[in-house]
Amino acid sequence: MTLTIHDRGTVRPRRALLAGSVGNFIEWYEFGVYGYFATIIAARFFTPEGGSEAEALVRTYASFALAFFFRPVGAALFGRLGDRIGRRPVLIVVILLMTGATTLIGALPTYATVGALAPWLLTFLRVLQGLSAGGEFGGAVAVMTEFAPPGRRGLYGSWQSFTVALGLLGGAGAALLATVLTEHQLNAWGWRLPFLLTLPLGLGALWLRLRLDETPAFREERAAERPPVREVLGAIALGAGRIMGWAAAGYTFLVVLPSYLQSTLEATFQQALVATVLANLGFALTILPAGLLSDRIGRRPVMLTGAVLVVVLAVPLLNLLQAPGVSLTLKGAAVCGAGAVVGLMAGPGPAMLAELFPTNVRYTGLGLAYALSNAVFSGCAGLIITETIERTGNVDIPAYYAAATCAVSILALAKSPTTTSRPTKSPEGKVS
Repeated sequence: MTLTIHDRGTVRPRRALLAGSVGNFIEWYEFGVYGYFATIIAARFFTPEGGSEAEALVRTYASFALAFFFRPVGAALFGRLGDRIGRRPVLIVVILLMTGATTLIGALPTYATVGALAPWLLTFLRVLQGLSAGGEFGGAVAVMTEFAPPGRRGLYGSWQSFTVALGLLGGAGAALLATVLTEHQLNAWGWRLPFLLTLPLGLGALWLRLRLDETPAFREERAAERPPVREVLGAIALGAGRIMGWAAAGYTFLVVLPSYLQSTLEATFQQALVATVLANLGFALTILPAGLLSDRIGRRPVMLTGAVLVVVLAVPLLNLLQAPGVSLTLKGAAVCGAGAVVGLMAGPGPAMLAELFPTNVRYTGLGLAYALSNAVFSGCAGLIITETIERTGNVDIPAYYAAATCAVSILALAKSPTTTSRPTKSPEGKVS
């Protein structure tokens, strides 16, 4: 059956949403699984004879952070290719790399089997994941926003963040299913299953991306004059500052929380996962409405609201979790609310970044802004929080960390951009 022009106008944006979203789902599914199983991975890969559990957890988070520091490298490498040869072929390569590295983690030998080689092998695969993740965000958001109908760029871009929430929830669901195993089975081989599940997910994502069209905006503007490098670097710095709070608060509340609850508040593995599921549910519930609202009133008002709420509420919410006399229902509502506040920043965030850059540098620019911010403020979140609590004994560190980074984002959001996307006539995405 031949598609009419009207049919193609409907199908292509939806296909772009699905093809762009699926890679984000896999990426964050794996990062979620790694965070949820951090204590088990620490014991399997980073605990030689005589090493403490705290030391092993710090090393696990160091490996976690290392993957994030390779994201900017991936963003620069794949972004440059994506701005020159197209979004589609680069996103196909990225999904292959991401799927292969994640699946192999589930098959790695542990420290007990191969000794000191085990953490090095794990770290190498984390580096490959960092490279692929760096190339994923810029291409996926470029595809989603460049296919978006007029006035819907915020909503379409918010699907990137929404699939982050779905990926983290999928990882938490896989981790919860793994808890039906005995503790011995979970530690011996059960933790591998969620990583191995990435293989069929990745093959499905590959099929979708092979059917993806190149974006009309890229075809029309690839040969346009590029903006000055200084202007692009300024936009990258501004974008990274604007999403700093989203990056730090998101990872603090959505990924680091399970290990924090276990190691600091002595929660069980199941309790920590339930808390994380609730936080991610709250996160997911506000993302799409926030993106849609940003199409009506602008990106900055919505993102500023989320950042201000984190600054005001981070410490009270964490103190509520620490209080022994508070009901589990109220604590569940607190973690759900924390996730919802982060969603207010994550919903408009992708479109806001896309609108900072012209089409022919968009893949590189928005990918680098996101990767740099996440490398420093997400990838290091677990390491900074765990190490600082260990040294100071202050259990409020996660709240201070989230609030401080959101305070910086408030300042960055108040600053006007130096460059905006050519197709977007109204700055800040009020009408995209």
